[in-house]
Amino acid sequence: MLFGASLHAQSFKDFQNTQAKAFVNYKDERDAAFAIYLKQSWSERNVVVSKPLYEQPKPTKINPATPKPIKSVGPTTRIVVKPAQEPSSPAKAMEAQSENKDIDFDFFGTKLGFDVPKSAKAAKYYPQNQEGASNFFNVVASSEYQELIQTITSTKENMKLNDWGVYLLVTALSEKIFFNPDEAKLLSWFVFNKLGYEVKVGLAGKHIVLMHYSKKIIYSTPSYSFGKRKFYVVSQYAKESVGRLYTYEQSYPNATKDLDLALDALPNFEKNLKSKTISFKQDGTTYSSTYEYNQNLLDFMGTYPQADYDTFFNAPLEEDTYKAIANDIKKYIDGKKASEAMNFVLSFVQKAFAYQVDQEQFGREKVMFAQETLYYDKSDCEDRAILFSYLIKELFHIGVIGVQYKDHMSSALYVPMDGDSVRDGRKKYIVADPTYVNANIGVSMPKYKSVSPENVIHLKN
Repeated sequence: MLFGASLHAQSFKDFQNTQAKAFVNYKDERDAAFAIYLKQSWSERNVVVSKPLYEQPKPTKINPATPKPIKSVGPTTRIVVKPAQEPSSPAKAMEAQSENKDIDFDFFGTKLGFDVPKSAKAAKYYPQNQEGASNFFNVVASSEYQELIQTITSTKENMKLNDWGVYLLVTALSEKIFFNPDEAKLLSWFVFNKLGYEVKVGLAGKHIVLMHYSKKIIYSTPSYSFGKRKFYVVSQYAKESVGRLYTYEQSYPNATKDLDLALDALPNFEKNLKSKTISFKQDGTTYSSTYEYNQNLLDFMGTYPQADYDTFFNAPLEEDTYKAIANDIKKYIDGKKASEAMNFVLSFVQKAFAYQVDQEQFGREKVMFAQETLYYDKSDCEDRAILFSYLIKELFHIGVIGVQYKDHMSSALYVPMDGDSVRDGRKKYIVADPTYVNANIGVSMPKYKSVSPENVIHLKN
């Protein structure tokens, strides 16, 4: 009904005239050729939902180990924590941009504004089929869209957005411009292609489906194959499948960039600081750490689909969060032998959080960034392995790997210590399991002592 009302506001004759003009006013020579290609026959594709991260369900309960004394070995620990540097605020850079603009909205705490050409806002997905998708493309491609693309690019740079941040930005902008979900997806498709991302649209019945090319698997997400390449419907992550659809083979010219979910550096969001204290008891003593975190960053992380483990193991903590925790740990471990100090960090991760599998906490599998594990009171095995691995790497500057089994995730350290171990190439890593409460470094759960891991995750130096 809403779509019909919006179409009624523009006479059909005016609508036809708008479409006709689009064929002679392209701003990019690539668009003319691609518009012709879009009119060719689209073919049917069958959906495949990518495999889950684990072959078997994770255990809902893990019994603790029997505490044993720690063998005191290694050099004396002296933790060095550099002062935190205050990042630049995106607010001032974005403030002038957001004033007196056609469209404005809040993006993780920062007000953004964009001018959108009227001719682009006049685009309609009509009729609701392949021809309608082509018509929409023609109208937007003939508009003065260049300034919009430039503003999106500058916003990306000012806020230090990774590809997932760009995806969320373009999606939010498109949905602000077009109330109709299909038209919002079509605009996103156009913008992503202009930004160089390889993105396709397809038709599931009368509705538009947006597909992003990714070199790496995005788990529990519908995808469509084009040769050996997979395009993912990331908007349907952890939801029901969209089923078969009709789409085209050839991508937009020179749009070759994949959707890379790596989060090697954190986005520069406005601060919405909150405080939390975490603690654990050991040998009759309570140890605690208090730190601040940016709620805007946590909200961003909460939108993430299920990327590969490299993404989560290699994402940093907020600098202020890490410095606060590192300084608190430093108070407890400076002057201790390395084995005692590293086991203290292991105990901290084992005991400061309650164990709960994702299906019980979130209703689906959710891998947490280290920042999220510190935020939530409950977590499961991979969340703890990610946090522990990051802290050990940063505090002690040693090699660390994630160790994945069919139903469990642990970690292992490249240290000259005795105990259970796993091999990665020619290197032997000593197991350190952040989920096996009371277990020291070198102690595996009995179930995994003689089992080779399914996968090893490498942390970058």
